Amino acid sequence: MAKKSALTKKTGVTRNWIAYLCEALVTSGAMPTWEAATYLTENLFGEKPNPRLLGTNNAFEVTAQFLRRLYQPLVEAAAREVTLPAGSMLHVFTDISLTGKSVVIVVYFPGGYHPHQLLLLDAAKAWDLVFADSEEFNRWAEERYRSVKSALTAAVGKPLRHSMLAEVS
Repeated sequence: MAKKSALTKKTGVTRNWIAYLCEALVTSGAMPTWEAATYLTENLFGEKPNPRLLGTNNAFEVTAQFLRRLYQPLVEAAAREVTLPAGSMLHVFTDISLTGKSVVIVVYFPGGYHPHQLLLLDAAKAWDLVFADSEEFNRWAEERYRSVKSALTAAVGKPLRHSMLAEVS
């Protein structure tokens, strides 16, 4: 067991992201616990490409839903670590490609007329987001979580410029 703890510390993984995603699916009301666990197991592990995302029926919607179910909880976790100003929000956008790389974009909206901030731009073939084991997935998820958290911390820490209207008034 000591080896696993050392490995966890060495790679910087601090959470069981699969359990975190499963809980997020359940608490959002998207699906019951057993269905969430099955959904994540079937879509995150196995052989590439993921046949569930390449089906001919509604592949676009299934892929968009899959990417949001992966990224949204990571973004929400990062947002919990940073005190966001009142009126600000985060949004996860997806641009789905059924033949190439899909894109996930995370944007911070500080509110008012302040400029939006790009926090994450991640391109991936959704059907290739299949992992050998839970440790590999946890490393992947932790990397994205830390990236969003770091960018969000920098964005919130920056002094916001006043809009042109505020300067004129």
